[in-house]
Amino acid sequence: MGTMDFKNGAELLAICKEQSWPISRVMRQREEQMTETPPHILDERMAKALSIMRSAATTPIHAPKPSMSGLIGGEAQKLSRHLEQGLSICGPVLSRAVTYAMAVLEVNGSMGLIVAAPTAGSSGVVPGVLLALQESFGLTDEALLQALYNAGAIGYLAMRNATVAGAVGGCQAEVGVASSMAASAATELMGGTPEQCLSAASTALMNLLGLVCDPVGGLVEYPCQDRNAIGAANALTCAELALSGIRQLIPFDEMLDTMVRVGRQLPPALRETAMGGCAVAPSAKACAGCHG
Repeated sequence: MGTMDFKNGAELLAICKEQSWPISRVMRQREEQMTETPPHILDERMAKALSIMRSAATTPIHAPKPSMSGLIGGEAQKLSRHLEQGLSICGPVLSRAVTYAMAVLEVNGSMGLIVAAPTAGSSGVVPGVLLALQESFGLTDEALLQALYNAGAIGYLAMRNATVAGAVGGCQAEVGVASSMAASAATELMGGTPEQCLSAASTALMNLLGLVCDPVGGLVEYPCQDRNAIGAANALTCAELALSGIRQLIPFDEMLDTMVRVGRQLPPALRETAMGGCAVAPSAKACAGCHG
């Protein structure tokens, strides 16, 4: 067995083809090789991450807590009740994914424990998608752990070859990358090939290309929470497209490069400075009517 130290999506797919492995197995093997960590320790760490994700995604549904600013809090509970009452127009998978994604941002905004995936401001997308799929399709925790290794591969490539910082690339680098990670993970989780995973990841980035970072009051709460919801919806859409066999014209590596270029073209006011976008809307500036 050769090295698993892939540096881009093309190299990742080459290893997957050579070994006849899914992305998750390649990433797990890479972590074992590069960090010299026994596989059972890696799995224990990933299981801990999944446990934290599940707690953050579900606790606010039963025990909502306002964020530090009071701008958000209680949204996940409202969504959950909406679904329970049979009023959802999105169906159980999407409704649950959006609910869980928004819940994680409530935990983050109230200084609770979350898993940055890849950042705190985008931490709801991956758990939202994976936990919704688990609940809807009766998937095991073991399956979700493998999906998290898959998501980790996409996040690693984004960190290595692009950026996940809103201050550098806008929200496309945070929620966009999170959505890309979730799309790839969901695709493998539901039986997709490595090629389909990267196709879904590329489409997810494409769909959120140019998304600005404009935190109201300079806090990672609003509109970040709503964008986590749309990141989850986008991920599920892109996984569906890939699994159906729809071809993505632009390879994942090229889409990462495109995202970086677009990020550089965004003015500073739209890159986490709270000097543009929603952050300077009159209601946001006054912080009146933003919550409740």
